[in-house]
Amino acid sequence: MKWSRIPLALAAFLFAGFVSAQGRELPDFVKLVEDQGAAVVNISTTQAVRRPTAAVPQIPGIEDEEVQEFFRRFMPRQQPGPQQGPRAESRSLGSGFVISADGYILTNAHVVDSADEITVKLTDKREYKAKVIGADKRTDVALIKIEPSAPLPIVKIADPNKLKVGEWVVAIGSPFGFENTVTAGIVSAKGRSLPQENFVPFIQTDVAINPGNSGGPLFNMRGEVVGMNSQIYSRTGGYMGLAFAIPIDVALDIQKQLREKGRVSRGRIGVVIQEVNKDLATSFGLDRPRGALVNSVETGSPADKAGVQTTDIIVKFDGKVVENSSDLPRIVGSTHPGNKVELEVWRKGATKTLSLTVGELQEDRVAARDSSRAPKPAEVAANRLGIVVSELSAKQKEELKLAGGLVVTDVKPEARADVRRGDVLLTLVHKGQHTELKSVDQLNRLLAGLDKNSVITLQVRRGDAMAFVTVNGLTDKG
Repeated sequence: MKWSRIPLALAAFLFAGFVSAQGRELPDFVKLVEDQGAAVVNISTTQAVRRPTAAVPQIPGIEDEEVQEFFRRFMPRQQPGPQQGPRAESRSLGSGFVISADGYILTNAHVVDSADEITVKLTDKREYKAKVIGADKRTDVALIKIEPSAPLPIVKIADPNKLKVGEWVVAIGSPFGFENTVTAGIVSAKGRSLPQENFVPFIQTDVAINPGNSGGPLFNMRGEVVGMNSQIYSRTGGYMGLAFAIPIDVALDIQKQLREKGRVSRGRIGVVIQEVNKDLATSFGLDRPRGALVNSVETGSPADKAGVQTTDIIVKFDGKVVENSSDLPRIVGSTHPGNKVELEVWRKGATKTLSLTVGELQEDRVAARDSSRAPKPAEVAANRLGIVVSELSAKQKEELKLAGGLVVTDVKPEARADVRRGDVLLTLVHKGQHTELKSVDQLNRLLAGLDKNSVITLQVRRGDAMAFVTVNGLTDKG
């Protein structure tokens, strides 16, 4: 009996310990919601929109132009049935959170975009009309203001740099209009870059986010706001496990500028860049893929005045490491115009430090015009690339404002370079050595001296744009 009781007692003890340990590991969100929930608000807007004059294909109940927005953002709209007259009302729902007791509220710019009337509802059912202090579409941050009758509860702010991947986080918002809904998950990744979103290093989570959560806060387990829920990735328009939040430090910096100046000032240096992949790093003699490769420099820009050159790889800006090309726009954009900074570039196999005065990004700046006109020179084959090239005539050099280069006139089936007819080859890079291309004979001599498995990079001008194209291996000599 004695021996049989010991294992049973031991098993019971171990089981109780296991349950207790498991209980300690499971998160408890109750206190967080009780303490912070009152600082989260529901936002509804009304917008007068002109009815279309011609019928267009529609999904029942959803306007055609809103379908695209629905997949990119997550702001629901309820469209009333057909009405007489030229105008109708469009209502939308979103979320926000109070950052000051006197009524300043953060939300997404797309929640209040073009709104004629904004209504803010608190958890105690009080409602206030709000005005927009300012909105920044580039980061999707907006600051609105209400005039409360008494001081409002405010959120606590976290340091998002201390946020760890795998950490529990909580969202509070109004998905589909269901106010003060709480969902939880973990941080899936940090510093995410999304298409057309160059100025925000998004926090990715698997928190259940749906239409109406836009502009709501993302909390850590200490009840501090680490981000603002902004976007989801979805093929259905609903939650699929990929949600993205704007880091709170980015949002607060934007709101500060909006409150003080009514607009946002961003730095710019005047370069066009691309990602450095493994083959490009090998061609440029870089130890590993990193930095932002400069494929063109705007004449007269801060970068031009500082001596930045095409084919430079920017690896550090103002003391901040540029690991990926997507890092550079965020770092430059957050730098105050007029600041003098140092940038570190990798140039022709060595590191060089340059001094630069940051300019200001103009919101109405547009991309360079893309020209589709291709010169028509006499053709000469560049056999080891599998393309046909020719030297530019004096007239073509004058029109293109180039001192040299070779124009692609044909691309063979066996071509190893990803180029098109009309592209102009300017520079060949191999093992960190840069050679400006001036003649077909020169190009063929360079190629003839390379091993079949060589990795080279060509600087290519296409219309008014510049790019670098990597060639991984050459054809046999012919």
